[in-house]
Amino acid sequence: MISPEAVGFFGVILMLAMIAIRVPVAIAMIAVSVLGTSILVSPSAALLKLGGDAFAYSKIYTLSVMPLFIMMGAFLSQARLGGALYELFDTLLGKIRGGLAMATIAASALFAAVSGSAIATATTIASVSVDEMRKYDYDEGLAAGCAAVGGTLGILIPPSSTLVLYGALTEETIGGCLIAGIIPGILTAILLMITVYIVVMKNPSLAPVVSTKENKKVTWQLIKKVWVIPTIFFISIGGIYLGVFTPTEAGAVGAFLALVLTVIQRKLSWKDFWEAMNQSAKINSMTFLILIGGLMFGRFLTLSRLPLHLSNFVTTLDINRYLVLAVIFVIYFILGCIMDGMAILAIMTPVVYPIIRSLGFNGIWFGVLTVLMLNIGLLTPPVGVVSLVTASITKVPPMKVFKGVVPFWITLIVASIIVIAFPQLATFLPSLMK
Repeated sequence: MISPEAVGFFGVILMLAMIAIRVPVAIAMIAVSVLGTSILVSPSAALLKLGGDAFAYSKIYTLSVMPLFIMMGAFLSQARLGGALYELFDTLLGKIRGGLAMATIAASALFAAVSGSAIATATTIASVSVDEMRKYDYDEGLAAGCAAVGGTLGILIPPSSTLVLYGALTEETIGGCLIAGIIPGILTAILLMITVYIVVMKNPSLAPVVSTKENKKVTWQLIKKVWVIPTIFFISIGGIYLGVFTPTEAGAVGAFLALVLTVIQRKLSWKDFWEAMNQSAKINSMTFLILIGGLMFGRFLTLSRLPLHLSNFVTTLDINRYLVLAVIFVIYFILGCIMDGMAILAIMTPVVYPIIRSLGFNGIWFGVLTVLMLNIGLLTPPVGVVSLVTASITKVPPMKVFKGVVPFWITLIVASIIVIAFPQLATFLPSLMK
């Protein structure tokens, strides 16, 4: 008689094999969950759960924050506010060496505060920044690399659909997960801008000094173009922090403000509105299918007792808990080279979260670290989703983009180490929430 733990183990192997032959991740997780539950309980129970769980997980009230934040980002993206953000930071930083590249990261960080998606952030900023840097003879690899790595801030700085998904999978508070990304997100953006400065100082040919920008000044007209973004961020995310809104209410307020303010400013036409709705529907349908698959897979693993067995095994080992954390992140890195970040989150979280908690680590802190590691995977070949999307948008060869992100790849690892060394960076703000 096969043990429940063995069923769980072979289920994981089968799921990875299905993904390797290009079965969609969500379908692979659901199929393995149904098969595993059939073995552990009964086929009728598995089929009942297939119908009941899909509906039950889709109607979880707290998850309604995800489509609302995604819709908010889609409205602002279609209103082309990303270009205005880049223009602002270009004016502030463009006159120094590497300033346009720094402006790309700064604009990405601020747009991330209303986006929630790495791909949406990278696409929005790359479409305007790379052409501007080409105009001033910036190296294409550096230009596209800055746009790609800036895009990854979209799932670290709230509102982050990835942190919402992590909260749903682990049952950590979604508001706490979102707020936890603020300080690490700002820190990472600053480190990335410092990296640009170091890179161009070592190799000035990558970024010539743009003398024609010396007389450009920040004007009220320029500020009027972008005030919508920080306003929406402070109202929606600030509302969560102060306890004025639940995350779902904050998402609704943010989406409503994004729609109303862009319409008042005449930046959102009917065509843009429907395109934003279409984009939101596509992203949400994919995200919720992965979420349903991830939750079903997690329930199956719990039924098999595999995570409990692994947690007990790890806690009996006489090794430093940070070494266990390092091994987990090496696994995340390897998976990131071949798999989408959202899929990794759905697959790995049910397995590693119990281990992390058994070692005494904070669950929300680990969520921020997970996103940092996923960001590294989003840049890394051969999959490197954000790098490939940036290459497609900017027409820069993919290998140039991958080469351009190498210094920033190292910076993301440094940012992860800093957050590990100082967990208060992620836990301080959530601990003060009302």
